[in-house]
Parts: sequence; structure tokens; C-alpha cells
Amino acid sequence: MSKWWMIRAGDNNELIPIWMEKGIASIGWPELGNPNIYSSKEQLILKADEVFSDERPQSRKSWVNQVWRFSREIEKGDRVISYSKEKREYIIGTVIEPHFYDISVGNGSYPNSIRVSWGKDTVERDALSQAAKNSLGSVLTVFRLDQWGKEIEQLLNNPFIKPKIEDPVEEDEVIEDLVSKALVLIEDKVDKLDPWQMQELVGGLLQAMDYNVQISPKGPDGGVDVLAYKDAFGFERPIIKVQVKHRKDSASAPEIQQLLGANPMDANSIFVSTGGYTSRAVAVAKHNSVHIIDLENLVRLIVQWYEKMPNDKRALIPLQKIYVPE
Repeated sequence: MSKWWMIRAGDNNELIPIWMEKGIASIGWPELGNPNIYSSKEQLILKADEVFSDERPQSRKSWVNQVWRFSREIEKGDRVISYSKEKREYIIGTVIEPHFYDISVGNGSYPNSIRVSWGKDTVERDALSQAAKNSLGSVLTVFRLDQWGKEIEQLLNNPFIKPKIEDPVEEDEVIEDLVSKALVLIEDKVDKLDPWQMQELVGGLLQAMDYNVQISPKGPDGGVDVLAYKDAFGFERPIIKVQVKHRKDSASAPEIQQLLGANPMDANSIFVSTGGYTSRAVAVAKHNSVHIIDLENLVRLIVQWYEKMPNDKRALIPLQKIYVPE
């Protein structure tokens, strides 16, 4: 059975005319050279580490995976699809020659090519199911979409099929899934901070809430990592004292009691534990009106207040805003 591939036509969809003219599909990363000279993906990763040393390791790995997939896995007879933004439609072709590397064919910035017989028929984006549109919306340059090949073939054979009316619940589920995945990714970012960076992050969160903040220096803190005041001198109540535990282990009841016994005695108490809490710790906190925050709740607060946090605190976990339909 033929494999189905999505291949994006450049950063701004600019490659489709030359693809159609030359009968090719192509991707970039010319800095890596011809991937066929490497006997393993690990060797290509080493090359990427060399030529893209200023880029994030995760980005380098993603680029290598896409080049390797394009050069090693796409075969003659496979189907290819690409999106035309101007016409809001997908062009579909069939691979007639697998990967070759040539800067003189097509656009020199995209030297990794395959020969493709592009058909005249296209599929309108609006004709696809919502699930298919969501999958095809991936930002990757090269990826498999075998599960949607049958739907695309049906639309090619009968372009007048009316798309089914989408269940709004399905769209809500997609958005909920997207938000959940984003929160998990942020949790992973926060989890990689060291204990001192975590104190700074929690202090920045309180600053976003218009508190004046005093963060304890490295060393013994007597049970208090952050003090927060409403006024610059610390006279105005409420005063908040915060203990931050950034580790895998759950916070215990004695640690909650230690915070309660630390100065200032009349301050409100917040305990932050990225490792969660024992059941006894939760009970002690509830009995003594200690507000406890775990990693999940901390991330939700960060997302809520992120734009008001000081720049140096936001730099600890750089985030990018995206918009989803209401």
C-alpha cells in the first residue's frame, strides 16, 4: 500500500510554481549537505550540531528527523500532498523518483528533492473533515498522513461530495487537547529549572500580582524562600511568606509546620511543591489555612499572569502566545 506524505512548499508556500514546472518536491537545510553520504542518523545529528550550534537541540533533532525521513523513507509510488495557501486547496502527486541532492534543480535553498508527477486534480481544504484538517495543519515540513489517504482519494474521485457537518463538540475537544498539551510542555520547562531559578520564578509570579517581593539568597532560609508585601516597606497587611520545594519527592506535614513556625509568624503562608504533597501535608495545610500549590497549579498561574511578570523572570521559561477559537 502506498504511503501518504505531507510536504510543505517552503516557508511561505513559494515553491509550488517551481514544483509544478520541474515535477519535483523539495526541502531545505542545505547546511547539512547531501544526507546520502551519512550511514546513520547519528552522524547527521553530529553534523547538525556543528552547523546549527546556535539553535536549540530540540530544533536540530527535528530538522535531522525530517531530512532523514525525506531522503530515506519516501519511495517510488508514494503519494504526496502539499497545501496552496492562495487557493486554499491541496495539490496531490505521485513519487516517480526517490531522493536526490542537487542545488541546480528548483530553488537552490531547497536542494533535497524527489521527482513527483503532480496531478491536475486538487482537494479543497474545506471539503476535508475537521480531523483531517487538524492533522494536515502540523507545522512540520515532512510528515506521514496515511490515515487520511482514503478520505483524500474519495474526494479526488468525487469532488462534489459535501463535507459532513462538523460536531462542535469535536472542535472543542481538539482545542482542549491542544491547551492540555501546551500546559504539559510548560510543566516540562518548569520542571527543568534548578531550585534557585524556581524561587525566582515564584517571586516573579507574585510580582506580576503587584506584590513587592524579597527572595532569599542561596543558603539556609529558615523555612521561607520568598516574602511578599503590598507596600514597599512591608508594613501593610497581608504579608505572604512562601516556601518553595522543587524536587520529585512530596512535601511532608513537618515541612508545612516548619513554614508556619517561621517568621513573620502573623503572615499568610503559601507552600509550593513541584513534587506534590503527602495526604497528611494536605490535611495540615488545610487546617492551618496554608495555600498549597503543586506543579500543575503553578503552571496555570504562570500562564494566567505571564505577561505581567518581569522580563528576567519570563526569560526563565520563554513562552509564545497562540490563539484558538472560542
